[in-house]
Amino acid sequence: MENIIKAAVERGASDIHIKAGDVFRARIDGELKALTKQRLTPEQTKAIALRVIPTETDRERIDEIRDYDCSWGAPGVGRFRVNILRQRSSFMIVMRVIPFEVPSLDKLNLPPVLGAIAEAERGLVLVSGPAGSGKTSTMAAILHHLNSTQTRHVVALESPIEFLHRDVNASITQREVGVDTESWPIGLRAALRQDPDVILVGQVPDTETMDLALTAAESGYLIIAGMPSATVLAAVDRVVAAFPTEDQDVARARLAAALRAIVAQRLLPRADGEGRCAAAEVLVATDEVREAIRNRKGGKRLMELMASDDEHGMITFAQNVADLVGAGLVSEDTAKAVGGV
Repeated sequence: MENIIKAAVERGASDIHIKAGDVFRARIDGELKALTKQRLTPEQTKAIALRVIPTETDRERIDEIRDYDCSWGAPGVGRFRVNILRQRSSFMIVMRVIPFEVPSLDKLNLPPVLGAIAEAERGLVLVSGPAGSGKTSTMAAILHHLNSTQTRHVVALESPIEFLHRDVNASITQREVGVDTESWPIGLRAALRQDPDVILVGQVPDTETMDLALTAAESGYLIIAGMPSATVLAAVDRVVAAFPTEDQDVARARLAAALRAIVAQRLLPRADGEGRCAAAEVLVATDEVREAIRNRKGGKRLMELMASDDEHGMITFAQNVADLVGAGLVSEDTAKAVGGV
């Protein structure tokens, strides 16, 4: 198993699929490719599940597991975010590859304004994008920049912990939801009592967590939170929609006041065929942006502000794709296919 996984990592795999009744498969450059020819039996897949489950307590209840998240690593192989599930009454394991090296903003070719956003004293920063869009890598790069340039205490809530940050200039406290703290809301409430300057929330799964994140930003902390929304406008709508209808106008006002920036991204194939790169749009909370967020029909105005900004580092998806084409990172055909030119 480990030799197969190692070979997949060396080929640049982002995810590995291990399923009873199927061969090993890996997602390489966005495509799912077979790695082996022999199909796995249910017993083999269960044995692999037992191999990657980290605690003896959970291994003992293997037959009760239906959906399970953890992280796993092996020397010389790599580190992985793991999801174990049942399908057709047998086990399947999906492993997301976690690079050992924490990426930098420059290495990810992200808009330069993200460095200034990471250095903000307070406010809410939303990092958004659909599943598999590189949000975790972007948040890790933001944290890496902050760690390299600031002397602050960062409390990071993650599920599971992926990139490991060693203390450089900042002090980074990483807590895994379900292991080091019981839940997102409990961990976020506790973080407020842990003398933080910055709190990273890997995902915002419910209204309670969203409300706490806004409250923390309103209280003067820098909050960096991940959301599964495809665009900047979708992220704004998702925050507002998290609250009951009668509270949504208040939610808009709170978001407008607390927001520092929204980054939304997706991954595009590189022109040289060597993997993928991030294309992002960035909204920075200026006075005009805050006013547009307060307006229920302010979406068009937000897009206009992103497209016309020459001062604050805002950029639309189409503008960023054009920049990537100009740098030779993305082909014109890819840009046209995604509506970037």
